[in-house]
Amino acid sequence: MPTYRDEAVVLRTHKLGEADRIVTMLSRQHGKIRAVAKGVRRTASRFGSRLEPFMVADVQLYEGRSLDIVTQAETIGAYGALIADDYASYTAANAMVETADRLTDAEASLQQYLLLVGALRSLSRREHGPGLTLDSYLLRALSLAGWAPSFQDCSRCGAPGPHTSVVVQLGGVVCANCAPQGAPKVDADTIALLGALLSGDWEAAEAAPEGTRNRANGVVAAYTQWHLERGLRSLQHVQHDRVASPDPTDQKASG
Repeated sequence: MPTYRDEAVVLRTHKLGEADRIVTMLSRQHGKIRAVAKGVRRTASRFGSRLEPFMVADVQLYEGRSLDIVTQAETIGAYGALIADDYASYTAANAMVETADRLTDAEASLQQYLLLVGALRSLSRREHGPGLTLDSYLLRALSLAGWAPSFQDCSRCGAPGPHTSVVVQLGGVVCANCAPQGAPKVDADTIALLGALLSGDWEAAEAAPEGTRNRANGVVAAYTQWHLERGLRSLQHVQHDRVASPDPTDQKASG
């Protein structure tokens, strides 16, 4: 049977029989792959730990009738243990891989692959708050899938912003003429944070206070759930960042 090799990030696994697992992976060149890893649950397995969720591996497979078979796996990014060691990072990573699973198929999507690997690497290194990393990933992944939000100009008519109404069904902020009656208003700081998360302006994102982060997260969650049509189960378990509120007696905080 023909064999092939690719880099892949493990999205999820399922037990199969007494010792095997079905591994769902997002690969660099072959899109989403479902393959059987034989004997992977045995303690003596030579590549069991390399095929756990959030791990990035160089895998060799041969094509099967319904499922491919993993024959080799070499670790490229050992992110699983580092992410699992922190609950907030772990819940964020679960939401990321569930999103990637929903947004991809057997067609190759290099940008989705690189985005997910980069986000998992960032989580494992604690580069940014897990909640910020997740929200940035979700906005970018949806953009790559064709659902790029607008947080500046009106997403319906293109009228130059800034605007204060956000309607996720219409693709982001909308002007006063396009906003449906009762459309929720969002403050300027929250809209600025959403734009920073989408563009990768981490300096601005990290400077946002907790309340702003929470409001931005609500918009991102609603936008994600709307466009994926079915709710992400992982999102309800996500633990978001907690940042210290400024001391009102601090001269810098009070201006």
